[in-house]
Amino acid sequence: MAVTKSQQIFEEVERLTASGVEKADAFKQIAEDTGRQYDSVRGGYYSHKKKIEGGESKPRTRRRETTPDDALADARAALERAIASIDKEVEVAEERAAESAAEAKDLKASAADRKKAITERLEALK
Repeated sequence: MAVTKSQQIFEEVERLTASGVEKADAFKQIAEDTGRQYDSVRGGYYSHKKKIEGGESKPRTRRRETTPDDALADARAALERAIASIDKEVEVAEERAAESAAEAKDLKASAADRKKAITERLEALK
């Protein structure tokens, strides 16, 4: 299956942010490198992000008039989307928490070695 422009942008932004570049700077850099508009790059990134996170992208239907039944159906759909969104937020927060816990564990495990290396360099400067 062919890779979409949005997917290319998403992957490039993710690569840049993983290397320490701020997301806004990554958008700007990709826009400059590709000759695209900044907002176009940003839109492509979030479009693909929404797609991979299971977001809906169906177009809204047009109506001549809104009936009470239509209004109730729209309200129900909005509330159901809100529930799904909350579930997704919890899932993402749990993933971030697990990543943070792993990072803290790694930092704690390497703290003594890093402190020792810095102390040795300090001693060498005396």
